[in-house]
Amino acid sequence: MTALAPTLQSFFTDRLVGQRDASPNTIAAYRVSLRLLLRYASQRTGKQPCALDLDDLDAPLIAAFLEHLERDRGNSPRTRNNRLAAIHSMFTYAALQHPEHAASITRVLAIPPKRTERNLVTFLTDEEVDALIDGSLRSCAMLGRLSPVSHSASRSLGNFSLAAASSSERPIDSRAHTSSGALISASGVRLIGRPTSLKPEPAPRGAVGQ
Repeated sequence: MTALAPTLQSFFTDRLVGQRDASPNTIAAYRVSLRLLLRYASQRTGKQPCALDLDDLDAPLIAAFLEHLERDRGNSPRTRNNRLAAIHSMFTYAALQHPEHAASITRVLAIPPKRTERNLVTFLTDEEVDALIDGSLRSCAMLGRLSPVSHSASRSLGNFSLAAASSSERPIDSRAHTSSGALISASGVRLIGRPTSLKPEPAPRGAVGQ
C-alpha cells in the first residue's frame, strides 16, 4: 500500500471531521476535487488510483490538472482556485504525516491561486430597486414597532429621581423618610416618584435626626 491512500482517508476522517468539524458541504467539495485529481493522475500516469503515491502528485502534474479544469472542463478561475484550495489543504496535512515527501509537497503548496475579477454592480434593474425599497420599508416598520417599547422603558426608568444631599448634612439613617413619604438612603440620596419627568430635589436639612 502506498502512502497516499491512508493519508487521504485520515485527511477526511481525522482532519476534516475530527479536528476541523467541517460542514458536509465542505467535505463534499473536497471529495469532488480530490476525486477529479486522482482520476486525472490515473489517466496521466497509467496507474490505478489505489496505486498512486504522493510522489506521483508532483507540482507539474497538479499544474497540468488545474489547466485541464479550465481548458477541458470549462471551469472558471474561481472554481479552479477552489479545487486548488482543497489540494493545498490535503498536502498541508500530508506534510505532517510524511515529512519524507516534504520537498515535493512544498512545491505543490507553492502553486498560487489565479487572480479573479469581481463583477461590480453599476446599475440596478427595476425589480432590484423594488426589492431594495421594500427591504428599507420593512426595516423602518420594524423600528417603528420597537420604538414604543424603548419609550416605555424610558418612562419606567424615569419613575424615580435621584438627588444628592448636601455634603454638609449629617449622616442619614437608611430607613428614614421625609414628611412627604420620600425615602432617603444612607448615602444621602432622596428618591422621589415622578411618573413623567426627572426632577432632582435635594434632601432638606434636618429631615432626619432632629
